[in-house]
Amino acid sequence: MGVGSIFDGPDVRAEFEKAGINTHFIPLIWKYVIKNPNCEWDDIPDLPSAAYSLLRSKFKTSTSSVDSVINSNDGVTTKLLVKLQNGAFVEAVIMRYDTRLGKYCGKPRPGGPRSTLCISSQVGCKMGCKFCATGSMGFKNNLSSGEIVEQLVHASRLSQIRNVVFMGMGEPLNNYSALVEAVRVMSGVPFQLSPKRITVSTVGIIHAINKLHKDLPGLNLAVSLHAPVQDVRCQIMPAARAFPLEKLMDSLQVYQKNSKQKIFIEYIMLDGVNDEEQHAHQLGKLLETFDVVVNLIPFNPIGSLSHFRTSSEEKVLRFQKILRGVNNIRTTVRKQMGQDISGACGQLVVNLPDEKKPTNLGVTDIEDLVSRR
Repeated sequence: MGVGSIFDGPDVRAEFEKAGINTHFIPLIWKYVIKNPNCEWDDIPDLPSAAYSLLRSKFKTSTSSVDSVINSNDGVTTKLLVKLQNGAFVEAVIMRYDTRLGKYCGKPRPGGPRSTLCISSQVGCKMGCKFCATGSMGFKNNLSSGEIVEQLVHASRLSQIRNVVFMGMGEPLNNYSALVEAVRVMSGVPFQLSPKRITVSTVGIIHAINKLHKDLPGLNLAVSLHAPVQDVRCQIMPAARAFPLEKLMDSLQVYQKNSKQKIFIEYIMLDGVNDEEQHAHQLGKLLETFDVVVNLIPFNPIGSLSHFRTSSEEKVLRFQKILRGVNNIRTTVRKQMGQDISGACGQLVVNLPDEKKPTNLGVTDIEDLVSRR
């Protein structure tokens, strides 16, 4: 077994326990490493002597490194290209929001600037969604829990991260144990991210959804639905064949009954494919018994892979109006962030540059969606 990441929580705890070292030192080590990126183990003060030799022999302060940092033209979005121990790359994206730009009950929202980090869980992805650049890479490998957490460590040195969304490269629920371990580390000392500030997005891995609430209570679940009927879903999301829509909705009913939480529905708007009025009515009918927020996502072109077109703003707003007016479903339209650095939704793929127009300010953060009822 190679040298592991200090942020692989279960491995570190197991080694400390085996060596008879008190595990309460682990969060102190994490805190020091976060604040001192280039530190050596011997730099950390006040550890038992046995801890130093264990750390030197078994763990690295970081198994990954930031290969490049690219900022969007408006400074709102930052994309990190992270090189892993095996030489592969993943991407993480920092998105900065200002609460005061939004309105709540007709008044400016309280608060101020905050950052959300979009994290990757795999190198590539098995799901093969036809509108997503990451799917074009195919699946390379799962990240360890430490490699997932290290993205937060790298990002926290650039910006104070308040929310984490697992909406980067990969299908998080296909890397279930590492996801669970990483979220548990993130929600403990020293990161102390509340589970309600962590969102996991999935295409709908039913067997994993069925155990998610028990393993990670309080977490936000977002479902990449993207179509209201099975045949259209299979057309744009080949993996949907393994997760029939009816069974997926049944599992979400059980999840919501147990968790008592909103579910976020992600719906990419593809011109002439899933954006007609009939699709809006079908989606409203499908979701009528759920407590959900629907997030309509304008399609982000992905260079030479683009055989879909972006829905017109008129179509998007009409779709939103039907869901709101007919079905009384809270429906938002995702503002674009990071298109000019290929950091927007569906654009994360290593080595696929594509110049885009600058991004917009005044976006709605996941935190705003969670906090309003």
